[in-house]
Amino acid sequence: MPMHDWTRVSAGIFHAFHNTWIGDLQKALNDHRLPPEYYALGEQQAGDIGPDVLTLHSEDEPSEKNGFSRSNDNADGGMVALAEAPPRVSITQDAEDPSFYLARQRNLVIRHASGDRVVALIEIVSPANKHTQRALDDFVDKVAGALEEGVHVLVIDPLPPSPRDPDGMHGAVWDRLLAGSYQAPEGRPLTLASYAAGRTITAYVEPMRVGSPLIDMPLFLRPEHYIPVPLEMTYMSAWSGVPERWRRVIEGR
Repeated sequence: MPMHDWTRVSAGIFHAFHNTWIGDLQKALNDHRLPPEYYALGEQQAGDIGPDVLTLHSEDEPSEKNGFSRSNDNADGGMVALAEAPPRVSITQDAEDPSFYLARQRNLVIRHASGDRVVALIEIVSPANKHTQRALDDFVDKVAGALEEGVHVLVIDPLPPSPRDPDGMHGAVWDRLLAGSYQAPEGRPLTLASYAAGRTITAYVEPMRVGSPLIDMPLFLRPEHYIPVPLEMTYMSAWSGVPERWRRVIEGR
């Protein structure tokens, strides 16, 4: 299914779709896509971070009673090794400025109210995140803050750049991290960006346009291991709940 033009409807219509997509992502990740000791929760608070989807590492030992058992478990719990299968994206960027890493606080671990450790976030950019400079700064600070603490992040930006983020949300995040430069490719202003928070920050970026198919994006659980997130499948599921009256508007019918 192609990415739609969400500028054709109000922020409220997109917000309804956004909420459904979050729920579908949570269900997909918890349906044996995550290793046994990991799980996902939608719209949770962890410290000062309030992401769309949290991925957590359980402090409890996994067991078949928890419903997580699966036949393809291996030493990495079913995760994909970066060295064996690099993500199939158009652009890979390593952060350039070492001062960012020297300032990182490795001793702070972000935890959920349950006490389990937060390892990754998924953020879906909404119109509200780009409405004002303060809103955009808050979003970028949240992503940068998570990466500073070693939490991996996947950002889904289905909206065109604004004057406040001329190269999309990834461009704003990359600039805030002092990681180098990014310029959105001509004709592909929408962006999927997955950040691996290892000894350096690496961004795996897939620029898109309205009408582009969604690809599976990596969600890193460790700096060298990730799982593919089924964006197209979950997007289609969320789209099926959009009222026909608004589908006609979004599709230009």
